[in-house]
Amino acid sequence: MMKKPEFNNMNRQELRAYILSHREDDDALEVLIKRRNPNSPKYPFPQTDEDFREMEQILKRKLGNTGGEAN
Repeated sequence: MMKKPEFNNMNRQELRAYILSHREDDDALEVLIKRRNPNSPKYPFPQTDEDFREMEQILKRKLGNTGGEAN
């Protein structure tokens, strides 16, 4: 059995490259997710219907509205 690399010793770019070539490695993906990007914007949890609509629009822009479903 092949020994896994030390994910904690990898920088973010090295870890991303590893994950792209080892997509089945859930442990590596979990390490990357837990690291988070410190420069990522932080959004408060939606509290009102308007907040939910705004969050929906943000997610659609981020993910690219490819669902094709009607509102």
